[in-house]
Amino acid sequence: MAALEWSNDFVLNLPQMDDTHHEFVVLLAAVEAASETTVMPAWQELVAHTEAHFNREDRWMVETRFAASNCHSTQHQVVLEIMQKGAEEGSQGNLEMVRQMARELAVWFPQHAHSMDAALATHLHRVGYDTVTGVVHKPQALPVAEIHGCAGDSCSDTEPSSVASATA
Repeated sequence: MAALEWSNDFVLNLPQMDDTHHEFVVLLAAVEAASETTVMPAWQELVAHTEAHFNREDRWMVETRFAASNCHSTQHQVVLEIMQKGAEEGSQGNLEMVRQMARELAVWFPQHAHSMDAALATHLHRVGYDTVTGVVHKPQALPVAEIHGCAGDSCSDTEPSSVASATA
């Protein structure tokens, strides 16, 4: 049994994101189940998928006013760099490192999907962003300034100071 299995708990009601996340889980399970001779091709496929996956989400963020330096994009960069390092190590015969990375990704992914990706999906729904065409159907809902945070108030349309003054 794979360390991570697809569940409807991962569904964020954004079909392109949900399909990409499902594919990630399937590819990760393939790495876990791979033999010594097939683990590296499976890992390379997962790395290529993850690069496209992260690039797509990063593009959505930029197109809807997330700052390029927000922590969601930064986490994508760090995870992808680690996965690429695993590909290097694996190509030199360190398959245990690749297998360990796969186990760690199975722990990381649910947390990432339920926090950062869920906040992104909520934001994309709020602004009416079409992930296929890139059209923002509710431009009036776009944040005035770029979003620099990770979740919570930083992903809302109201600045925290405005919220505090409104409740005072």
